[in-house]
This record gives sequence, C-alpha cells and structure tokens, in this order.
Amino acid sequence: MINHTPLFKKSAVFLALSSTFVMPCYVIAEEADNAEMRGIERIQVTASRRTSSVQEAPLNITALDSDVMKDQNIGKLTEIARWVPGLSIPDQGGRGGNNIIVRGLSTNSTGPDSDGGTVATYFGEMPLGVDVRLIDVERVEVLIGPQGTLYGAGTLGGALRYIPKKAELDVTSIELSGDIFNGAESDNLGGETSFVINKPLIEDVLAVRASFNYYNDPGFIDYAYTIKEGGVSNPDPDWNNQQEVNDNIRSVKDANGEEVLTTRIALRWTPTDWLDGTLTYLYQKSDVEGRTVSNYKTLGAGNPLRDLVGKYESAERYLEPDENKDSLISLELTADLGFAELVSATGFSEHKNKGQRDQTDLLIANDWSYETFPTFSAFTRETEDYDNFTQEVRLVSQSDSMFSWIVGAYYNKDSGEALSEEYTPHYADFAGSNRADDLEYLQYTDEDVVEKALFGEMSFQFTEKFNVTLGARFYKYDIDTTSAFTLGLWDWERDLIGDSLVFDPEAIDDDGNKVLINTLSDGDGSLFKLNASYKFTPDIILYATASEGFRLGGTNGIAACPEKLVAGQQYVCAEPEEFAYKPDSTTNYELGFKSTWFDNKLHFNATLFNIDWEDAQVGGAATENGGLPYIANAGTANSKGIEISSRAMLSDSLTVFMSYAHAKAKLTEDVVGFFGRLEAGDPATDEYSILSGDRLPGAPEHQFSFGVNYSQEVFDNKMLDIVYGITAQSDIYSSAGLRAEGESLPGYALSNLSATLSDDQWSVTLYVDNLFNKYAYSSTRSTGKFAGYYEFSNTYQDGDIINGVEVEDVAKVIDNEATFDQYRAYSHYVVAPRTIGIKVNYLFDL
Repeated sequence: MINHTPLFKKSAVFLALSSTFVMPCYVIAEEADNAEMRGIERIQVTASRRTSSVQEAPLNITALDSDVMKDQNIGKLTEIARWVPGLSIPDQGGRGGNNIIVRGLSTNSTGPDSDGGTVATYFGEMPLGVDVRLIDVERVEVLIGPQGTLYGAGTLGGALRYIPKKAELDVTSIELSGDIFNGAESDNLGGETSFVINKPLIEDVLAVRASFNYYNDPGFIDYAYTIKEGGVSNPDPDWNNQQEVNDNIRSVKDANGEEVLTTRIALRWTPTDWLDGTLTYLYQKSDVEGRTVSNYKTLGAGNPLRDLVGKYESAERYLEPDENKDSLISLELTADLGFAELVSATGFSEHKNKGQRDQTDLLIANDWSYETFPTFSAFTRETEDYDNFTQEVRLVSQSDSMFSWIVGAYYNKDSGEALSEEYTPHYADFAGSNRADDLEYLQYTDEDVVEKALFGEMSFQFTEKFNVTLGARFYKYDIDTTSAFTLGLWDWERDLIGDSLVFDPEAIDDDGNKVLINTLSDGDGSLFKLNASYKFTPDIILYATASEGFRLGGTNGIAACPEKLVAGQQYVCAEPEEFAYKPDSTTNYELGFKSTWFDNKLHFNATLFNIDWEDAQVGGAATENGGLPYIANAGTANSKGIEISSRAMLSDSLTVFMSYAHAKAKLTEDVVGFFGRLEAGDPATDEYSILSGDRLPGAPEHQFSFGVNYSQEVFDNKMLDIVYGITAQSDIYSSAGLRAEGESLPGYALSNLSATLSDDQWSVTLYVDNLFNKYAYSSTRSTGKFAGYYEFSNTYQDGDIINGVEVEDVAKVIDNEATFDQYRAYSHYVVAPRTIGIKVNYLFDL
C-alpha cells in the first residue's frame, strides 16, 4: 500500500518507466518517525546468506525492489540490465536467449540461444535458468563478480536472484493491474493483466499467496518473404515479376509476437516461532511466433532482395515459432536453532521446449548438391526435455561474537534429452531416396550432469571497523552423455517409431561404427574467496575482494562422429575436439568504495576490478563435418575496468541518478584456426584464428545511464511523478576480434518518459518507451558468412553421384549454370520501436 504525506511519497511510480530510470538498489524511503527527514532507502538483501543493506554489504551488489519494478513496468531481465553497471543482456525478444554478460565476460557470439553461462540465475533458493516475468517479486538481487564459493557452478561473472514475495500471515489483500500498449510498427494493441491474492488460512500460522499474469505482445517484425509450400514454392522467384512472387511467397505481419502465462502459488507455514516453511509451485508458458530479427541491409550486394527488405522485415523462408514450458516445485525451510539458522532448500524443475527454424542456408553452404533441386528449402524442428533436482542445506551462525561462519552442502542433478530433426520437403523424391517424410538429418542427445559440493565462509570482526572473510568451496561433478545421428535420406533403415528415436545401444551400422556414442567426463576442484572491509565511518566503507568462479564443461549437443568416416559420404557430426569442451574458471580482484553523505541524501559507489579467465569457453567455431557451430576452449582472457553509481536527492521533489561502467575484455592467448581449419599462411593475419588482444564479443566497453524524477502533490493529496531516463552503450562485437567476418554493431542510446498520478490504493501511468524511436541493433544472428549469396557453376551428367545416389536423368537435376541461392541467415536483432502505453494498478485491503 502506498503511503502519502504532504512531504513524502514512496515514488509510487518511478512508474512504468519500462526499463528506464533507476539504479535498482535505491528508492526514496518513508521516514515514518519524522516526516521532515527524507532519505534514500537502504534496501535489505540476503545475497551473502546474511541480511544486510546494500550500502553495508562489502561487495558489489545491486537490488531492485518490488515497488520500483511494478512502478517502472519492468517485466524482464533485459530491462533491468540497462540500469545495472557492469551487466549486459542483448535484447533478442521472446525467441533469443538469456546471454547474460557481466564485465564483458562473454563466451559466445551474439547470436540466438547464445546463453553466456557466466551468470547463474536463481528463483528464491533454487537455480532456474528462465527469464521469469517479474510478477509478485519482492526484489531482484544482482551480484557482480565471481560468486563460486556460495553459489557454485556457472558464476564466473556473478549471480542473479529473483526473491519472490512471501505469503503474509495476517493480511488479506487483492491486487489488480492492467497495461495496454501499442508499438510504432505493430498492427495490433498489446496488453498485460495481473492478479495477486494473499489470504491467511490460519492466522499467524498458515497463509497462501497466488499470482497470475498474462502478457501479450503482438510483435513488430514481418516475415515478409516466407514460402507458401516447402519444396514446391520457389524461395527465390523473379522479384521483378509480381505474379511469380505472389505464386510462391507470402508475407506474415508482426511475426515475432509473444504470449506468456505466468502463475505462482505459495503456501507458507509457521507452526512455531522458530520454524518458517514455504511450499511453492511456479509455472510459466511462453509461445513466440518468431525471432526479432531484421535482414535490412544484411544481404549480399548481389542479392536481388537486398534493396527490398525493410527495417523491420525478416527474409526467413519459414516461420520460426517456439514454445517453452517451465515449472518449479520447491520447499524452503528455515529453523532458528539459537546458535545458528538452519536453511534447507529442495527443488525440482522441468523445462520443455519445441521450436522450428529455417535451415536452408546451412545445407546450401555445404557442397552437398542440394542446390540442384530448383525449389530447395529446409527447416529444422527441435525438442528439449530437461529435469533438474537441487538440494542445499546450510547453517548460518547467529552469535554476536567477533567470529561468524556459514557451512553447507549442495547437490544438483540435471538430466534431459534433445532431439533435432531436419527436413527437406520433396527433395527425397527428386534425389531418388526412399524417405516419404523428407527427414534429411536427425540428431539425439541424452545427458546427465551431477554436481556435489561442500562450502563455507568464516568472518573475523577484528575491530568495529575492520572485518575479514575467508570462503571456500570443494566440488565434484560427473557428466554422462549419449548421442547419435542419422542421415534420414540415405540411412532410412534407422527409423522413427512415433516420436521416439529407436537406437539399440549395441547396434552397429553397416560401416562397423557404433550407432550410439557414449561419453563420460568428471572432475573436481576447489574455489576460494578472501574479502576484507574497513569502515571509516558508519557511512563510508572500503573493501577488497579476491574471488574465484567456475563453470562445468559439457558437450555441444552435436552427435559425435563415428569411429570411421567413409570418403565421399555426407556427415553432420562432431570430431572429438569439437564434441566437448572443458571447464573454465575466473579469478577476480576487486577494490570497492561505498559512501553515504548529507544525511542520506547522496550515495556514491565505485569499484575497480581485474578478472583473469582460464580456458575461456568461446562459441563461433564450425564443425569440420557439416559446419555446425560449437563451443570450444579458447585459452585465456582478461577483463578490467571500473563501475560507478550515484544517486542524489536535490530537493523534496527532485531526485537524479547516474551510472557508468567500463570493461575492457580481451583474449590474452592466441588460438590458431579457432573458426576453421587454418590453411598455410600467417596465423596473425588469418581470419580463422583469434589472437591475444582480440576483444571479446557481445558486450559494450562503455555503459552510461542518467535519470531524473520529479514529484509534486496535486489534486488534494494525489501525487504526480514525471520521470525521464536515458541509457546508452558503445559498440559491441559480433565475434571475438571481428574474426570470421564479425561485425561491429554501433552503440546507441534509448530514452523513456512517464507520468504517473497516484493515490493510496491506485495509480495510473502514461509511458513512452524508446521516446525518439531509435532504430538500433542489439546483436546478430549467424555470421557474416551468410551475408552474401552462393553461386554454382557445376554441370551434372547422367551417372554422376549426388549424396550417394546416381543421377539417372540429368534433365531432372537441372542445368544450374545460372542458378544461385541467396543466403538469408545473417540478420540483426533490433530493439523495439517506440511504444506508448497506459498502466493502471489497484490494491484492495480486505
């Protein structure tokens, strides 16, 4: 409930700034005891496993509370990242990936599904790699820098925690909110509806809290050049012949729309004053129509489509829908044992995905003669089904002595399978293959990953001002991977029964190779942390940290190549050095300063950091057989820089905020031939090598934000908030060192404006995102290799062999002297155009 006084308002809307102005760790605080004393709220956080305020914690942490998230209309991680110094998440729409990058530590190219993996995400106490809609969340905590001792694998760069609101034991309330918006390039209105209810079942003992959210974004990217029927329609008609275009091509408007349904039910039980438990069920389903990509100016100079594709148009031949279903059941118990607090967190989560994507360019790029089919096109259907079980138990000391400690044990098992099916419509009949379903290629991966760890921290309060903390984690992991692939057009004896792949573990193919390939890997290690802090005054603290983080190795999800390869036969598989990659680790050295001035009217924080990265996992290389992208270890890298944030209350009505971050992230070791097989020549000039000094991809070197909030009482104790914010970033690289036809994407700035009228129980906000309708690229899809066109000059004769099949009728194959197929896979993810909306919120206290 929002409390207003003539001298104060809890910035009821910093509202619907929708990824504008805020440094998430600060909002204006209520001073209930003295209305004339206003200050910046010191938000309580628990990321260190102990409760403290952001300004008191001797580490780099940012926290965004529920009021600001609701008031600013922040609904996803990309909107948070624009306001957190050192954090970068390229916005790729509903179908992209959470490529969360901290301090420039990017592991992959900027393409789709390039989950950086350097930041672990949690929902409550449970690891959950899902971009959950930020509904009924108490706060989001972002820890910048490696967090290996307390949070384990995947925290090379940091950790991000969603903290959901707990069920209240003595309050009955209902909260309703709605949002209607329209994008400059959308044909339809979008909207969002939320409902939250809190109800005690047994007062002070048992309560339930339930939330429901439905989000509908109509999209703004047109898939303007899709084919009407695969294998029948010509994907590259004469673009000057409108009738021929109409016969083969269709345009689908707003084809990157997204619908997301999110719900959570939490049952809280406090049978005694020392035990507090919460049973939670979370479910989210997202349906995305296509990618937020544009082929504007990305096609080759010789491609007739180059000058036809508009700024908000994709040239994919097929629609690319994607569906995700994620669920989590967790039980969190906290017991006050007097000398220590005991915490047990148990969780089971499921992730299911199915999607479709255009695959034409990958097949055309390989010299497998698919171009001989005049109306050739291809698409891939993919499914994933993963389960995760997590158990953590820890004890946190509660004594007031100079010595405090944390000890715990952790177990995590991630299991799942993935199936990728590649189809070439009507090509089987053309090539003489006995394959009625046109299945051209299939790959299957089944993986189990188990991680176990013991961890702990010890803190020594030598004086009231000086504190030292030592932390350690000892871990062990095991990975068991099974993979298989089949070329359906040519190996039709390996078949599907229903939707299940049938592979006998002991089966041997005609060449004597095992059909199922099994790979085992394991490892163990230790991580350490040293933190020292000194309080010059209660409001000024200096801290230094040396910490380590690590990430598990794994497989690339590409079936391993058979033991023997037959010359002249088509393969899409991974060699041993391509199939798997090793763990990597980071060591971070950080010096930080936190300060509060002028009776809590000014905050100024700054951090200097230097991170060394060993065996860095970097994506972008392509397999020798089939040209599929994979992740490999690329030696060493380094990132160093500075992060600054400040917030000031200039008057009772005016608050300003500013942040700046600089990260210089680069490789510090040569990797010759990383992007492909190095031919004879100088590695220093070869485009397929990455070299020491090459900049890492995916993140800007410079980030800046500035915001201003003006509040004024109007209309008999109503409050008016006007908020303006601007976020800016410098250019980013699409590949390490711009190698392998990488591209430098220009930097850009986005402005947002909102005006909110609010009372104790309601608020209405008018907002404009991307105020000046800036057209900008956030990242790329694929590589520059697919920016041109592929031309063929071969001729075929009767008796020639194509994909293992003898040509019987050369007239059927076509004389392709003048045939070419334009690449379309290379494209840019673009930021959303100007969006105007109105949001209302109402809270019922019953």
